[in-house]
Amino acid sequence: MNAREAIEADYVIVGAGAMGMAFADVILNETDATIAIVDRGNRPGGHWNHAYPFVRLHQPSSFYGVNSRPLGSDRKDTDGWNSGLYELASGAEVVAYYDQVMHQQFVPSGRLTYLPMHDVDVAGVDGLGVAATSLIDGAPQQLSARRRVVDATYMNVSVPSQRAPKYTVAEGVRHGPVNDLGTLTHPADGYTVVGAGKTGADACLFLLRNGVAPDSIRWITPRDSWFLDRARIQPRDFFEETAAAFIDQYRCVAESTSISHLFELLEEAGLLVRLHADVDPTMYRCSTVTQDELEQLRRIEDVVRLGRVREITADQIVLDDGNVSTTPNTFHVDCTADGLERRAAVPVFAGDRLTLQTVRHCQQVFSAAFIAHVESAYSDDAHRNTLCGVVPHPDAATDWIRTAYGNSLNSAHWNADPELTGWLARARLDGFSSAEPPSDALVTVMLGALDHAEPALEKLAKYVAELDSTH
Repeated sequence: MNAREAIEADYVIVGAGAMGMAFADVILNETDATIAIVDRGNRPGGHWNHAYPFVRLHQPSSFYGVNSRPLGSDRKDTDGWNSGLYELASGAEVVAYYDQVMHQQFVPSGRLTYLPMHDVDVAGVDGLGVAATSLIDGAPQQLSARRRVVDATYMNVSVPSQRAPKYTVAEGVRHGPVNDLGTLTHPADGYTVVGAGKTGADACLFLLRNGVAPDSIRWITPRDSWFLDRARIQPRDFFEETAAAFIDQYRCVAESTSISHLFELLEEAGLLVRLHADVDPTMYRCSTVTQDELEQLRRIEDVVRLGRVREITADQIVLDDGNVSTTPNTFHVDCTADGLERRAAVPVFAGDRLTLQTVRHCQQVFSAAFIAHVESAYSDDAHRNTLCGVVPHPDAATDWIRTAYGNSLNSAHWNADPELTGWLARARLDGFSSAEPPSDALVTVMLGALDHAEPALEKLAKYVAELDSTH
């Protein structure tokens, strides 16, 4: 197969998912640089192209997408279990949005070349040259970056439809990824949802919303999770309440006497919520719920906590710590994909390579946009990396402490830089800053937080050291 003409650009971005798109948007809008984006998919949006049909964001639409273009219409839901809060874009809306951004903004700019359906071995990239291969005809495609190669795949987002489960399924068992719930052609005797994270909760809520009786749903949860109350993380009309909630975290940390006591205080303050009061969560993945959704999920009484599934047969589910019965006509819903895989943090800026990661926990697209701004506005990689301290995506419950500590360190650097605070106030994706002066009530809360900030940071550092000593 003949090689095609080489493509040269200032930045070669590998991956047209949410983070790659957010990075490219800021570079296009804040610099005169040229970009080439190469991606395995046939359209931008990454994992959203493989998500289940009823998926929605777990955060308001205004926190998502690219910085230059709103996602959604900033309306509040008037019905359903998110009623009164800002809209959550559907998967279809997100996919259409990224397609519009690419073909209505990026490509027409004349400064971006888009190569869909091309494979790149990111780990094998050395220097500024990138070798891609067409997934259509196998033709090699050489790309060259004048400034950096940007790895927008490092977070390795996956959904159940993209890979087989890690447990075995006997022939004839009704089983499929969560995507299959949206394409059922005949009803089941009951439903067994496998997986305790955001996807598992979404599957349970989908079934309940569509009239399935709670006693017809079994939920296998190897680990219980802490959730964020979505009402406490809202933009615009809720800005002051959201800001006060984030500030209240410092009080909880400062007043805590131990790690377990800290989680008691966070729960009392409504900053973290859990499914059942008598079960201690061991997982935290940034998932959000409303109080109405929690109420619905608590209607499911058959919650199995016997570890991970090892095998599903026609009449039995084998788990780490025991077995439960099943039936041939039970539909087993796989929700076990890792979503955002826990990856070791690497420097964001490292010579020819730039690796997109989270610099504010649970805010991947904001992080990518922020990194792009730091790339464009600052010249020294050591300083850039100081501003972009990596805050790895959490997994264990105690990772809340690590992310809070990482956020605090980054925020201290950002708040000390007037240029950055100005950018944050103008950034659509930030959501937690405001160009408007705070009210007297919020000023009072902020001043009170100053008394807690220093002891809270010291306490977080102490808790992180304590966690590190036990691993």
